[in-house]
Amino acid sequence: MLITEFDPWKSNMCTCPLKYSLNPYTGCSHACVYCYISSYIKDPFHSRPKKDAVREVEREVKKMKDTTFISLSNSSDPYPPEEREIGITRDILRVLNSYGARFQIVTKSDIVVRDADLINDNVVSITITTRESKRVEPGAPSTEARIEALKTLSDRGIKCTLRFDPVIPGINDYYAYDVIHSVSDYVEHVTSSTLKPRKDSLARLERVFPQIRWRELYCENIGGSYYMPKEERLKLMLGVKSICDEHGLTFSCCREGFDINTGKSCDGSHLLWER
Repeated sequence: MLITEFDPWKSNMCTCPLKYSLNPYTGCSHACVYCYISSYIKDPFHSRPKKDAVREVEREVKKMKDTTFISLSNSSDPYPPEEREIGITRDILRVLNSYGARFQIVTKSDIVVRDADLINDNVVSITITTRESKRVEPGAPSTEARIEALKTLSDRGIKCTLRFDPVIPGINDYYAYDVIHSVSDYVEHVTSSTLKPRKDSLARLERVFPQIRWRELYCENIGGSYYMPKEERLKLMLGVKSICDEHGLTFSCCREGFDINTGKSCDGSHLLWER
């Protein structure tokens, strides 16, 4: 099956509403240094479209209930560079529209603007982590391109949210105000979370950023992911929340276990049901 119930390792800290996950691609060419998919996907940083994906999605979406929605995507970005030529995500959006399925797009790519005509009253969430993204997200579009994508989508009446995620001390924590201020006119909600690397991504981060004492900072293993101490995570999330408050944006944190959210959902999906 391509449409599966979202469940991030059955984490007790996950507060997402009931939703389904759909990844048109296996692997992701954005090759983010912190990405967790390398822990379970072979050749993780090479995007390849799933076989017969469009036909399979059409078969499966017929069974969807009106009260659920599909998230594209949660493992592999639905808009890797290959999508410009392959167009499998665009074809899938056509199918979802034909059956009236609700969906939320989660991406780091400005290619999503191409499909604005198919997004309609659904939601787009664009991830921006830092003004200097090439070291941490070498295959992804520039931060400036993502900001411009949010502006274009917002100008076309599409509801958008920002994912300032993950927050990594010493790498992008001090960019929070800059990033949120830059997109505050184009988004209604911000989702944020601290970095929670798995064993392989932690090793990768150590190679790329050897100046950071990763093993001292990420000292708690929860369900196979490494967490910073609770007080450090709370401090970072409260900092992001205060910036959102200042800009009149709702805020939610993801898989943190803190009761500080001001948004109706952690992932911004509540905007799907607001007209």
